[in-house]
Amino acid sequence: MNKKDVFPELKNQLFRFLLILIFLFSFGFSSSAQTKSLAERLGYKPTDKLLIVNCDDVGMIYAANMGAIEGMEKGLITSGTIMTPCPWFSQIAEYSRKNPEKDFGVHLTLTSEWRQYRWGSVAPKDQVKGLYDRDGYLWRSVEEVYAHATPEEALIEDRAQIQKALDAGIPVTHIDSHMGTMQESPEYLKAYVQLALEFNLPLRMASQTTMENRNQPNLREELTRKGLVFTDYFISPDSKEYKEVKPYWTNIIKNLKPGVTELYIHASKRSDELKLISSTAEKRAQEAECFTIDPDIRQLIKDQGVILIGYRPLLELQRKSVQR
Repeated sequence: MNKKDVFPELKNQLFRFLLILIFLFSFGFSSSAQTKSLAERLGYKPTDKLLIVNCDDVGMIYAANMGAIEGMEKGLITSGTIMTPCPWFSQIAEYSRKNPEKDFGVHLTLTSEWRQYRWGSVAPKDQVKGLYDRDGYLWRSVEEVYAHATPEEALIEDRAQIQKALDAGIPVTHIDSHMGTMQESPEYLKAYVQLALEFNLPLRMASQTTMENRNQPNLREELTRKGLVFTDYFISPDSKEYKEVKPYWTNIIKNLKPGVTELYIHASKRSDELKLISSTAEKRAQEAECFTIDPDIRQLIKDQGVILIGYRPLLELQRKSVQR
């Protein structure tokens, strides 16, 4: 073999060797990322108990906005999700612009459940006709949405809601679903996941046990492989057990597991308007007090070694992972 034959062969061997190294490095990195717990990926120990306290229904009325704001500024609320079709959206959007460090997501809203306080869509009505009832508002119940609308219409409306928040200058950190409409049906859930991928946002996701009960035991793993980030555990108040606010949440906090948990509340200030709108007005006010000014809850968080975080670390992790 002459010199002319040797050098190309060496170059080919070197090239193959480099490809093998790149593959091994990529595989090793991917495997490492998958085997690490979410807490570890966020920079904490696997035994740490991290908690997101999310305030749903922000933007619905003034009292809800102030409950969320005070809970974030003075209390234990770490994030909130905004209902962009609602009348008080503009006020909370202005607050978010002035306080970009606060974590706000979009509370994807396809229902308008109250008897006398209603709203419509963000998308043009002619594009989402199935979302409207005979009175010209969004349907009151999840079941009515499923009966009259389509996942495609939900996708159009939810995309418009996220875009409205972004256009208003809100640095959106995540998405979740009002009344669970985008999560209860497998077809609507596909649209929900599509939006998370499209806007590169973390999403609220039910815990593994819940997904197994819904005959979707592999979904969380599949979404993780797609690069989406969501909490290990999600606590939705059980209507049968949720009688008294403080004892209920005290028990929940005492029994948090290692990992990342999200719980949600509907913190609101007391107001005559809220009393007229919802029979849950007093419970919402108590939730605000519990997670804003109650010294026992604050001390319990400390005693249990719970680390409070918002959704922003999950957002940063997801977007950093996608860039890689």
